[in-house]
Amino acid sequence: MKSKNIPDDIRSKSIKEAQKEIEEIIASLENTDADLEKSIEQYNRMMHLNFYIQEQFKKKANEIKKTNLQKKWQKLFQRFNMANFSGKLNKIARSTDAYLKSVFAKQDRNSFLIRPMKYSLLSGGKRFRSSIVVNTGKIFDIDYKKLIIIGSAIECIHSYSLIHDDLPAMDNDDLRRGKPATHKKFNEFTAILAGNSLLALAFEILSSKKLNFPARVKNELIKTLAVYSGSSGLAGGQYFDLTYENKKVSKKKIIDMQINKTGKLFAFCCESAGIIKELNYKKRNMLKKLGLDIGLLFQVTDDLIDHKGDAKIVGKPTRRDKSKGKQTLVNLIGYKNTLDFVNNLKKKISIKIKKYGIKSDDLLQSVEFILDRKF
Repeated sequence: MKSKNIPDDIRSKSIKEAQKEIEEIIASLENTDADLEKSIEQYNRMMHLNFYIQEQFKKKANEIKKTNLQKKWQKLFQRFNMANFSGKLNKIARSTDAYLKSVFAKQDRNSFLIRPMKYSLLSGGKRFRSSIVVNTGKIFDIDYKKLIIIGSAIECIHSYSLIHDDLPAMDNDDLRRGKPATHKKFNEFTAILAGNSLLALAFEILSSKKLNFPARVKNELIKTLAVYSGSSGLAGGQYFDLTYENKKVSKKKIIDMQINKTGKLFAFCCESAGIIKELNYKKRNMLKKLGLDIGLLFQVTDDLIDHKGDAKIVGKPTRRDKSKGKQTLVNLIGYKNTLDFVNNLKKKISIKIKKYGIKSDDLLQSVEFILDRKF
């Protein structure tokens, strides 16, 4: 977008007025009954407003010297970017939920497992993994609707893992996202079977005709997600998370455990774009490693939130890791050293993402969101 293309009426606005109009447009776009042409027109105007605000912030930043005032502007700019990213994150969440609801509409309504499956899956999650799929796919110009389908499959696996995590035999948590955990809302065997069914549903989604890719691409997507979800991935990480409780474990083992438990699913979120574009091994592996790092950042930040977070905001009891004897970096090296670890990891991730150019901006914002979130 070029500066000369900004409409004159936008140029006459203050930054505050432009921000307010963006908020009004986002609220309007959330109306599912809105006219498509009008929505496109509003979206384009929002992009002009966004560009204008960024242009104004850059001018302000260039005008002032490197003083405390400059730091205040930088913080304001970061807050605006994060608010803008939150709007995009919400859009992806709504698209993912809409697709998942369409999938459930075609399931056997007589199954007693549908209700607990929907209870867990459609309980207001951030759909952050789906957003990583979309924001990575955006770099390679992959169709948004196809990325949402892949993100929906990943969210099914994530939800299944949360159901099982909360079980008495595992982490024994009664709350999830501020509501009773699935086994508390229903019962243990129903929760186990609902989790199993969500795992199966993920692969049903990936194999559906709506995901219109060549068979070799779909097979590779299914195979990779299966590997990253199983004994050498998510499930394997969960095993060591429980096995390490109340034991002395090295920093390397903790990181390896968290890379499997959380990182492997994020690896698929990024690597799926490489699979779809049929990139060579080196380029695909770069995406995989990027996803592993993002997943590790997400998990360690979760541990920081558990240590100092507000239970009301998080939606479940905090400070549980220490009482359970969980092996985390926070419990091993302390809060401050862990904070240094995540900040260094974030810098490393940002350098990797920036190599993909301007189309990677939303993925870069995803990393900022991980550290800024409180839940």
